Amino acid sequence: MTPNDFSTLRDLLRYAVTRFNTARLFFGHGTSNALDEAAYLILHTLKLPLDKLDPFMDARLLPDEVGAILKVIERRATERVPAAYVTNEAWLGGYRFFVDERVIVPRSFIAELIPEQFSPWVNNPESIADILELCTGSGCLPIMLADAFPNAQVDAVDISADALAVARRNVDDYALQDRIALIESDLYARVPQKKYDLIVTNPPYVNADSMGKLPEEYRREPQIALAGGTDGMDLVRRIVEGAAQRLTTQGILMVEIGNEREHAEAAFPELELTWLSTSAGDDMVFLLTADQLTQYKK
Repeated sequence: MTPNDFSTLRDLLRYAVTRFNTARLFFGHGTSNALDEAAYLILHTLKLPLDKLDPFMDARLLPDEVGAILKVIERRATERVPAAYVTNEAWLGGYRFFVDERVIVPRSFIAELIPEQFSPWVNNPESIADILELCTGSGCLPIMLADAFPNAQVDAVDISADALAVARRNVDDYALQDRIALIESDLYARVPQKKYDLIVTNPPYVNADSMGKLPEEYRREPQIALAGGTDGMDLVRRIVEGAAQRLTTQGILMVEIGNEREHAEAAFPELELTWLSTSAGDDMVFLLTADQLTQYKK
């Protein structure tokens, strides 16, 4: 296959879809099918607006443009890396983030709840002064939280220095250095001794059996950011157990656990978890109040 075999974006889009489907790629890092993934990669490579495919479909491309697109298509199909690693960008809730292989590709159902400022659980968003976000990865959630809660300082924690380097770049890109502190810590170990109005986390929660069945694209991500132990709850247990002493009296803990509701309820039989509604259903994110956690600790 050479650049001379293609002349238009339409030609390349057709080829890419066939190539991706033939390679049986997995889609789940921003798109859900071969067509959307191909369109995104081609438009990004050509530095065209990502939402404007139709006007350019029959535009004739230069040979070097065709060559650049073919390289991207082949990398995605052969190496099976997520598209976000190919383009070094990911989108979440309308926000653009820099990403590379040091962090998992941003995806979170908590992100859907942030623009509504966690209503009705947070009555007065302007009163939120301190937020702790654990397992921050690329820093996507702290950036969204800082925007949604204008008076809050956000402490964003990750055990990985590599992940925090990526988070630093994103925090700098959004000019939020004065409001977001990045902390290298194993959960609460090096977190400041203060009380938080909100603790928010999308921790590693994939159970051991599921880890063994992950598609190649997910295995390209840092496994430390995915693996949650035998039942997926290793870090979640530690987060729940340590939250009481870190929350204000009216504070809230919010934890994303993906498809692990059964394991979460088994891990905390004494707690009545409040499940929040997301686009994927009512079993992806749970909430606990400071009062519940204080009683749980006893």
